[in-house]
Amino acid sequence: MRENEHIECWLTDMDGVLVHENQAIPGAAELIDRWVATSRRFLVLTNNSIFTPRDLAARLKASGLEVPEENLWTSALATAQFLRDQMPGGRAYVIGEAGLTTALHEAGFVLTDQKPDYVVLGETRTYSFEAITKAIRLILDGARFIATNPDVTGPSKEGPLPATGSIAALITAATNREPYVVGKPNPMMFRSAMNQIDAHSETTAMVGDRMDTDIIAGMEAGLHTVLVLTGITQRSDVDAYPFRPAQIVDSVQDLIEQV
Repeated sequence: MRENEHIECWLTDMDGVLVHENQAIPGAAELIDRWVATSRRFLVLTNNSIFTPRDLAARLKASGLEVPEENLWTSALATAQFLRDQMPGGRAYVIGEAGLTTALHEAGFVLTDQKPDYVVLGETRTYSFEAITKAIRLILDGARFIATNPDVTGPSKEGPLPATGSIAALITAATNREPYVVGKPNPMMFRSAMNQIDAHSETTAMVGDRMDTDIIAGMEAGLHTVLVLTGITQRSDVDAYPFRPAQIVDSVQDLIEQV
């Protein structure tokens, strides 16, 4: 049997797999075109909760990748879906950008700083001391603490920026409450994505560039895991982990003929 012939649905990480520093990785556009041409169900996943799918689609288009917005799945969307399942019509105090606030609005949540059921922390370029202080006080008053993703830093041209995980650690230190984190490496991120495209774990693959998020979460969700070497994890790093991906390829270019 040809490798990956049994795969009907594909999940893929974005940074380090399809794009690198706003440039499409060779083979990425062709792979997406192949998925579309063969009517494969697929989603592009990102832990970044800043952008709405429409914003992300526009950013990817500028990088040379045509990804329809319905084929994008963010930690903000996964968080909104999780909270809607937990408490339909709930109330949330949100620290985040349009990607998160829009997703929660569309999930039927009321965004408020008055007696919220949840404090929801996402990515933002402008963390404010006032907002963090408000979040701490609301959590101490009984609001449940949710974070979209655990990433402690994010990239910028000037160097690393503090990200959701760093601010969550600050809030945890002040409240003694750990957040429930929805994004990768929580397998819930993948399960919510699979529900979105009616995928089944035994016929779904996850393509990622990080052993410690994409591959472990894909494995725990029961998926066929594919590590590409165009991002964080290199071939020499793999042996340091007590688990292995099902497949290692140099880049997404190698997957085109396997679809």
